[in-house]
Amino acid sequence: MSIVLISVLLYLAASLLLVRSIGNTQAPPSSAWLWPATGALVLHGGYHLMVALRTAGGPDMHFFAALSLVSLGMAVLTTLVGARGRMAALGVVVFPIAALLLAVYHGYGHEPSKALSWQLAAHAWLALLAYATLGIGALLAIMLWLQERALRRRDFHPWLRALPPLADLETLLFRTIAVGFSLLTLTLLSGVLFVDDLLAQKLVHKTVLSMLSWIVFGTLLVGRHRYGWRGIKAVHWTLSAMALLLLAFFGSQFVIELVLKPR
Repeated sequence: MSIVLISVLLYLAASLLLVRSIGNTQAPPSSAWLWPATGALVLHGGYHLMVALRTAGGPDMHFFAALSLVSLGMAVLTTLVGARGRMAALGVVVFPIAALLLAVYHGYGHEPSKALSWQLAAHAWLALLAYATLGIGALLAIMLWLQERALRRRDFHPWLRALPPLADLETLLFRTIAVGFSLLTLTLLSGVLFVDDLLAQKLVHKTVLSMLSWIVFGTLLVGRHRYGWRGIKAVHWTLSAMALLLLAFFGSQFVIELVLKPR
């Protein structure tokens, strides 16, 4: 069995164990999912490392490779947070996404990458970490919306017990966004400092959309601090900012690498 297949199976096993734990309302949440999740993370990261060592230039950061790396970052954050508290329910969504994107990357194949200076490499890794952190924030926003909706309708599903109280979930959401916003700020600053052709044709849309996302996330944090924004308003701002961020990199990369790529 290949390292990719084993990692995918471990991700799915961790997700199924989480579903089983959440559905069992008669017992406290189980931590059995941590073992397959940890194994999946190690193999997922090891696969990218193997590809980087065998590929000329720097690490593969093309479209599907970047998606796989972001999903790896999200899975790592989910495991770390879930191991300490009640946010393990995120893994029900994050782990299958990581498994799918790893499999797609493996199936699509690897492409040679340009050798990057340490400055550009740092910029790229900061960007991927920012996307992963804010991606977790977007999932938390969706969970917050679902929890508020269920509470308003008095529709108490078993999965609600896997989530922290509404106020705690909201606090975790804004803490995650604050960390992601800081990483995004560093990403943009490093881009200004280290990318010579920041406004080149292939980077204009990415730069503009990233700046717009940064403005929306920043406005949300200011609104939270000064005006107490919360609930559905916070959800809408978070998802709008994340949509801009996804379009900034993955939207532009999809067009450049998969649509306009010479055949």
